[in-house]
Amino acid sequence: MTTLQLSANDWLDQGLRTLTQSGFTALKAEPLAKAMGVSRGSFYWHFADVGAFHAALLKRWREVTTEQIIASLERSPAGEIPMNVLLRRAFGGSRLRVEVAVRSWATVDPAARAAVQAIDRRRLSYMESLFAAQGYSPAVAQARAQILYWAFLGFTLSDKPLSKSRQDGILAELIRIANAPT
Repeated sequence: MTTLQLSANDWLDQGLRTLTQSGFTALKAEPLAKAMGVSRGSFYWHFADVGAFHAALLKRWREVTTEQIIASLERSPAGEIPMNVLLRRAFGGSRLRVEVAVRSWATVDPAARAAVQAIDRRRLSYMESLFAAQGYSPAVAQARAQILYWAFLGFTLSDKPLSKSRQDGILAELIRIANAPT
């Protein structure tokens, strides 16, 4: 791949892979360029400096892990309960390693911490709106969204893998809880 072919998103996608595999300390122009087989000049063509890259990377993380998911939920077929689709997507696969990596980065970097806090607010707000659309009161919508979000974070940050059947059983129970009448 030549320098001219690389887009900012190519760099950002490599940044997310690097963050996941090697941690936030590896988010520098030289190691990223080496991993992509190009010179650092390509990096600086798209980003003024490493700080600008970090800011764009956090924005890309938000886009990929939240905004794209919300957009796909908004296009769910009629008859589907969006919260159930969201829960199946969030808990049905493997833990999100990028989520762990960004949250680890946020423990030492104020910009990453602010991005995580903003994402948490966005996700919770969206989940609350899904519950409200199902007819739950604002208080119940807020409580259920928070409980399910805590469950998501626990699932994501847990280092104890579950068997597929156990994970499926827990997912079914979460969906039951989410849809239980008040």
